[in-house]
Amino acid sequence: MGGVTHFEDAPQWIYDFDNPYLHGVCAPTLDEMHAADLQVSGDLPADLEGAYFRNGPNPVFQPKNRYHPFDGDGMLHGVYFRDGKVSYRNRYVQTASMAQERADGKSVSPGVMGPFDYSVSRFGIKDTSNTDVFWYNGDLMTLWYNAGHPYRLDGQTLETRGYYELQGRQQRRMSAHSKVDWSTGELLFFDYGDEPPFMTYGVADSRGKLLHEVAIDLPGPRLPHDIGFTTHYAILHDLPFFHDMDVLRRHKYRVLTFHRDIPTRFGIMPRRGSGSDVRWFECQPCYILHVTNCWEEGDWVVMDGCRSLNPMPQAQPGEGDLGSMLAYMRLEANAYRWRFNLKTGEVRESDIDVLNTEFNKSNPIFHGVKSKYSYHQRIPLLDEGGHTLRFTGLVKYNNDTGQRTQWDYGPGVFGSEAVFAPKPAADRNSVEDDGYVLTLVTDSNDWQSHCLVFDATDIESGPVARVRMPHRVPFGFHATWARGEDLYR
Repeated sequence: MGGVTHFEDAPQWIYDFDNPYLHGVCAPTLDEMHAADLQVSGDLPADLEGAYFRNGPNPVFQPKNRYHPFDGDGMLHGVYFRDGKVSYRNRYVQTASMAQERADGKSVSPGVMGPFDYSVSRFGIKDTSNTDVFWYNGDLMTLWYNAGHPYRLDGQTLETRGYYELQGRQQRRMSAHSKVDWSTGELLFFDYGDEPPFMTYGVADSRGKLLHEVAIDLPGPRLPHDIGFTTHYAILHDLPFFHDMDVLRRHKYRVLTFHRDIPTRFGIMPRRGSGSDVRWFECQPCYILHVTNCWEEGDWVVMDGCRSLNPMPQAQPGEGDLGSMLAYMRLEANAYRWRFNLKTGEVRESDIDVLNTEFNKSNPIFHGVKSKYSYHQRIPLLDEGGHTLRFTGLVKYNNDTGQRTQWDYGPGVFGSEAVFAPKPAADRNSVEDDGYVLTLVTDSNDWQSHCLVFDATDIESGPVARVRMPHRVPFGFHATWARGEDLYR
């Protein structure tokens, strides 16, 4: 482990593991803190009011088996903007599985890479709630990649208030990337699992009351990661990238396979339709992690997102038993557009651009209606030095033309998912990109972290303001923006 940076605020057991997701920019921090009146360089926009929240893995205890980032305990970071000042807070998501491990004083979960001996933990694979975060019904909701239990957190203190219970729902499991429609406040959610029904889809109102939930007929267990929505429809994903259930049952290992002979299917249904209302459209075999936006154009439904033709690249020599994880986490994807004709059944699909980008976000005011701009993270390919998942630059797309502008974070500087922050009182009559884009970066040259604020209309000029974080912020997954009128009311 020569050359590995040692951090005083990290759990010292990480240095016993040769795993890139426990070291460097991914090294966890045990520190939880609150800091006010942070140092700002540049010109902080006077009308920037709200908070940038980002979730991510931050393990407390030494893993029982091989460590995967999905196993890391969820930690939420919040950067708050109000009255021209900036503050910061970070706290663990206090999940039930973390409480069990704290009581036992050790990790008891097999982790997502197995082997899976469920006799040692009543929770099975650890639900870390470390993947997604969004603002809903007056609080933050955190979610896990593998459809876990949603947690409710106070937006000001980041205190975990317990499970998020939807009034009238019989069970609580929900996948990351369930969606809030800013125009209605409704939550559109989905769940999936290894036993029938393999997927459910539902809608809750803006106050957390279940309005609708139905089973979705799938040919077997799948690993969908996202959904889309328009004004009238939801778009569900049936992707040919899933694990072999026979191998899981016999050998207690998950073996993911990309089935290149099975088409990708997207199911379009009325937002409160029944399972029988789903209309499936077959597309070229691919995997899709994240949707950018969806909308209707006459008889057509349009979906922009990032498509992967190789969701499981080959492991590299010398990567050992971590090879499959490292290959999957390298992530090969590009901006893409699908079009579905609800009248004729025709499908049209094409590249928007071929640059390797993902973790795509757009202006949430325009979700469900026509939009053209999105903000992605540049991810180096293997031959560019991309041995693990790293974000090296911010890319803005005009998805109608494929034109892109970008700003590189700099040598050894790695970013987080960026969010779009609309200006106060913005609505769908506003200019779509009249606002700000924010991200967290950590510089591996000195391990200083900053929150960068960009003018969304001029990404290539670099950040207009840099906020110095009070400590090192490890790499994470997804982020969201909470508006000042919601957060501070």
